[in-house]
Amino acid sequence: MKRKSAAESAFFSPRFVVGFVLCLIGTILALLGFGLLSGGSASAQGPNQNQASSDIEVGASYRNDVSPPMRDVPPWAAAGLKPQHEANENPKVPYRHTDSADPVIQKTSVSIRNMVAPSVPSPILNFDGIPFPGVGCNCAPPDTNGAVGKTQYVQIVNEGYQVFDKATGTSVLGPNSISSVWTGFGGVCETSGSGDPVMLYDHLADRWVITQFAGVSGGPITDECVAVSTTADATGTYNRYGFHLGSNFFDYPKLSVWPDAYYMSMNVFNATGTSYLGPQAFAFNRAKMLAGLPATFVSPTGPLGGSVDPFLPADIDGPTLPPTGAPATFVGFPGQASNPNYTTYHFHVDFATPANSTFTTFATPPAAGFTALCPTTRSCVPQAGTSSRDNLDGIGDRLMFRAAYRNFGTYESVVSNYSVNAGGVAAVRWFELRNVTAGPVTVFQESTYQPDTTWRWMGSAAMDGQGNLAIGFSASSSTINPQLRYAARLATDPLNTLGQGEAHLFDGTGSQTGTSNRWGDYSALVIDPVDDATFWYTNEYYSANGSFNWRTRIASFKLASAAPTPTPTPTPVPTPTPTPTPTPAPTPTPTPTPTPAPDFSLSITPSSVTVPRAGGTASYTVTIAPTGGFNSPVTLSVSGLPAGATGSFNPNPATSSSALTITVSSSTARGTYPFTVTGTGGSPPATRTTTATLIKAARK
Repeated sequence: MKRKSAAESAFFSPRFVVGFVLCLIGTILALLGFGLLSGGSASAQGPNQNQASSDIEVGASYRNDVSPPMRDVPPWAAAGLKPQHEANENPKVPYRHTDSADPVIQKTSVSIRNMVAPSVPSPILNFDGIPFPGVGCNCAPPDTNGAVGKTQYVQIVNEGYQVFDKATGTSVLGPNSISSVWTGFGGVCETSGSGDPVMLYDHLADRWVITQFAGVSGGPITDECVAVSTTADATGTYNRYGFHLGSNFFDYPKLSVWPDAYYMSMNVFNATGTSYLGPQAFAFNRAKMLAGLPATFVSPTGPLGGSVDPFLPADIDGPTLPPTGAPATFVGFPGQASNPNYTTYHFHVDFATPANSTFTTFATPPAAGFTALCPTTRSCVPQAGTSSRDNLDGIGDRLMFRAAYRNFGTYESVVSNYSVNAGGVAAVRWFELRNVTAGPVTVFQESTYQPDTTWRWMGSAAMDGQGNLAIGFSASSSTINPQLRYAARLATDPLNTLGQGEAHLFDGTGSQTGTSNRWGDYSALVIDPVDDATFWYTNEYYSANGSFNWRTRIASFKLASAAPTPTPTPTPVPTPTPTPTPTPAPTPTPTPTPTPAPDFSLSITPSSVTVPRAGGTASYTVTIAPTGGFNSPVTLSVSGLPAGATGSFNPNPATSSSALTITVSSSTARGTYPFTVTGTGGSPPATRTTTATLIKAARK
């Protein structure tokens, strides 16, 4: 037997073993402290709890100036019309999610009751927005979104924007190209704007923010172009900025307003768009941009890694600011393979000393299980009158714009949504997180809205000042063309339910074909800053079957009344003023009572009709009730009927009432079918809806 040397014997001495173990433990702790052993697992979602990103990147605007008034700028050049093409490339984010049973699908009893007798109100205003080709874009999808200010609503799409009077829905500017905002600015912002636009209203400063991304022709998207209005008038001048973000492909920018910065999330890919590198957060110096001064951005260096799901920055609604010094909050999509959660990040930015900025994982509240929507294809949502090759993209790999933040004083809320598969169709999963800046962060409520076999997706969620919540979304199936709808809950409704039911905002009369299956890629529900109660929603639809022929719609609705609330000033500075000499109060001048605008409402009787199993006819009466001197004919249509059932009106158009006859064939499946009657009339056209139910009996 070979004898051990002295060195070999020493290796196994107790003292040596203890020393070796202590050294090993110290090494592991050091690595953990530097974060070198974190972020590798599928459930890791960026920086560890209370751990800063290892490096901070600082960039400066390479150019800034003040634009001419937008009302004086040519809207666009016809020579800039592009050939029909898929809009800005949107590479898919890799799926790691493990499907599981969905325990939070809204109760069937609640859904059926709300479908038969919804309480959600009809739209107030309902009018068309920018149509294809989106001011020279000639592309699909439109990426529809918009924002509302004190007197204006501004819609933005690929690659145009339009300003409307929010009281009437009439256009006051445009549609103009987004690139026209950068006329005379030079560089890619003027010549190579590529869409993915976002329109924000900064109600803290009474300013508008217009953004789109850009890149050198033939290369990746590398720049973000940001313009901040100099006044409350969206048709006026803008402080313009160009920011170069890096050499990767920066996709799907989503921006938000926070008191200390404009925050942005990006899904980052390699330059060719073939490899997902993770999300990346950016903070733009809001104070400098409001003042028109050269501005910087701060970002954790590089994307967070391909195992990290996309996130959204929280965008402030309402008059109450976040707690003083509260960090900006980002919320992540729960796509983890195990232990899916709404990863909540905190971004503390310090523009004076950027190295002091931190981006940390603050909390990981768990998300309820779900089944992923369209995990391997862009072609899954069916439409009437088309084949499966024209099915629409569900975009089920990220949160949908926006993550809406509101401070109620005693607690904070962030609401958002994403699309999942429930019952074999697309469904809207919505959620409310509470206390996102101070903690502990909790999932106060979440639910999957899937009341029937219609596919619902492409949602956007927001809360009003009373805590009432609404969600706008697209709806489609093999028997209906894509429609725009919204569902809602009052703050007093049972938790985890959209207890007010669903309304039809606008029913499209066509389906999309031949446009790479793209739809959306997002929509926007925003809250009016004046009354903090009126919701404004915009999304796309088709008026006839075809490719590259989308239309957009804008509508407002209100769930409850609310008194106007003042817009807050982030940093009020009181100015002493002399005590004025009292003067006699002037005699008040009587204010004339305004004449209500011409309008109408629809009603239908009876609310429900049953036809025998063998089929037959169901008769209803639709009544048109004019107000404010409305005297125009109203064109009527019906949607939501089951296969084998058709409806006709006599007369149509009508001025006071019309007989609706629904003919039901013997082949129509037995069941209960809520349907919607839509009426359009007047100038400008107004659209109103009413609902009733058709029942096909189980027995003769």
